[in-house]
Amino acid sequence: MSDLEGPVEGRAERAARRPATETEAERRRRRAQFLRELHEAKALRERVQPRRARAARMRQAMRMRTFRW
Repeated sequence: MSDLEGPVEGRAERAARRPATETEAERRRRRAQFLRELHEAKALRERVQPRRARAARMRQAMRMRTFRW
């Protein structure tokens, strides 16, 4: 039996298992790790799909230009 055939653990189960006394430093460390992985995934997507990434940048730029405070 491979690892992929085992039960899939969701976010709720992991949150329930995590101790309730999580410190602010641990939370920040987990958040920083998540943001690093997110940035890495976005960079990979840009390298793999340059046309789609460019279109997404253009849409984001248009949203920023038309945003009103």
